[in-house]
Amino acid sequence: MADVTVIGGGLAGSEAAWQAAELGCSVELWEMRPVKETPAHRTEHFAELVCSNSLGGDSLTTASGLLKEELRRLGSVILRSADANRVPAGGALGVAREGFPLAVTETVHAHPNIQVIRKEATEIPEGPTVVATGPLTSDALAEKIEVLSGERLYFYDAASPIIYRDSLDEETIYLASRYNKGEAAYLNCPMDREQYYAFIEALAAAELSPIKDFEEDMYFEGCLPAETIARRGPETLSFGPMKPVGLPDPKTGREPYAVVQLRQDDEAGRLFNMVGFQTRLKWGEQKRVFRMIPGMEKAEFARMGVMHRNTYLPSNHMLEATMQLRNSDEPLFFAGQLTGVEGYVESTAMGYIAGTNAARFARGEDLITMPQGTMMGALAHYITTKEGTLQPINSNWGLVQAVSKKENGRRVSKFERRQRQAQTALAALEEFVGFEAVGGVDVTTLRSLQF
Repeated sequence: MADVTVIGGGLAGSEAAWQAAELGCSVELWEMRPVKETPAHRTEHFAELVCSNSLGGDSLTTASGLLKEELRRLGSVILRSADANRVPAGGALGVAREGFPLAVTETVHAHPNIQVIRKEATEIPEGPTVVATGPLTSDALAEKIEVLSGERLYFYDAASPIIYRDSLDEETIYLASRYNKGEAAYLNCPMDREQYYAFIEALAAAELSPIKDFEEDMYFEGCLPAETIARRGPETLSFGPMKPVGLPDPKTGREPYAVVQLRQDDEAGRLFNMVGFQTRLKWGEQKRVFRMIPGMEKAEFARMGVMHRNTYLPSNHMLEATMQLRNSDEPLFFAGQLTGVEGYVESTAMGYIAGTNAARFARGEDLITMPQGTMMGALAHYITTKEGTLQPINSNWGLVQAVSKKENGRRVSKFERRQRQAQTALAALEEFVGFEAVGGVDVTTLRSLQF
């Protein structure tokens, strides 16, 4: 019997298994694909990306960028694989959709302490266990978890279509990043006012794919389908994913009325996904409506937009910040989107905490609670202490200590405030793990500490 069992080979499960193995524990990593498929995954690789190939902002002046840096300094296998499989994405960390999960899969498989088992988990095994089955948890296991929580565990979100680059009109689209930040990494499809309103009208009226027992209020607000946003008002998209600010068309020198952005999805630059265009339109409707976008009149789709069910726990009632089941002596830990975090990197962070603590439990050591001064610790604290109803949440600056907007009579810029927040968080991390990070990572110190 392995020291630790990890159920689920997504980003969180891969990270949890890796961290437990790095601490010297024998690990069984269970993944049900390809024995049993999910509605959204296409391969059997670990850490397969479903909704987007962007892991969010990479600058330390973004909350997501700070969380990434914390994970890098802690020796994250997910961040190592992501950095090795970057694709152009402006100021974000975009990864090759195929290369990244392949790298994670090969790295995890190669670890001498990890045994990969392809099977569906229908029961929660005995011994230290990390459940990281993610938003597409199988019905059998979800039922077992619902018994523990006493609540319904799911909501819906959607994925954007992916387009072949060579099917786009090069005369119409242009390459740019907003305000010229980072490299010019996005393809932009400009619209004038007339084109925009015709598109919005068609989008809002298009036929949707039916979903059994679907309720509109079961969406996660941060991943709304484009047609849902369009129905909220004709200008809503122009102030959201179609905002043209900072994206002047080089042919006119002026900002268009609206812009649809496409982000590189693969390393070779042959595939691009529609930014902010999650959708549950029927596939025929997607082709009809999205080909109204200038530059996409002859678009060919490598993947149509899809909707799928997400599952997450009421972690504020169920979990400690260690990711262990609350008020229980059972060595049961949860990780990833299942805990109520939203986003690839956030899921990875909870995988790090859960995998580390499952291993420490197996070794008879005290569990760790990440300091609230770090983005990782603040996120874990929030989802496990939130009053009322927990809604899925991304990393954000409101979770960590704020910086005053004024200092010695002068206004402190937002950029400087974010820099200071990041510096404070990284200092808290360094103090916590007991090493001084200078140009590298010393995770061996972390592994030997007795907290």
